[in-house]
Amino acid sequence: MKTTHVADQVLQAALELFASQGYATTSVQQIVEAAGVTKGAMYHYFQSKDDLLFAIYERMLTLQKSHLDEIVAVGGPVEDVLRAVCVDVVETSIDFLPEGTVFFRSLHMLTEPRRKEVTRRRREYHDEFSGLLERGQDEGRFRTDVPRSVLVAHFFSDVHYLSHWYSPQGPETKTEVAEQLTGLFLRSIAA
Repeated sequence: MKTTHVADQVLQAALELFASQGYATTSVQQIVEAAGVTKGAMYHYFQSKDDLLFAIYERMLTLQKSHLDEIVAVGGPVEDVLRAVCVDVVETSIDFLPEGTVFFRSLHMLTEPRRKEVTRRRREYHDEFSGLLERGQDEGRFRTDVPRSVLVAHFFSDVHYLSHWYSPQGPETKTEVAEQLTGLFLRSIAA
């Protein structure tokens, strides 16, 4: 989704307000006042708060899928590809920590079409991730005694809980955390 300066201002204001006071209690008027724009300017880019909440998360989804596709396209041994994918998803999740936090807290408030779109796009990512696991299992690299769906859930549960314990102020950097979580995951799935 290509955005302009005004759209970026509105998204940033919405993110900050959703994070500080919650999605349900934030009004469109508060968002436009915080962004320093008119309602007309906001509605030029976003039809509703629902659009704003979706756009906040859509940026992260798009970036992570693009990175996944690039990493897979480079190729290499499945362990190296999966390692690069895992590190990337942790690092980008930390880069977008406020967005992820707001989104997961407010996901249930999206309209049904938006929830379905998020589910479809996350499933697309998870299916490709699962495909890497399947490749590793077929090559005898990864364990087969646990269903792939459980292995996928195991990794992403750590990612989804980052906002509950990770602090950008330390003591670990995002790269250290990404390497540590990835190392733990890869050791747990090794054949």
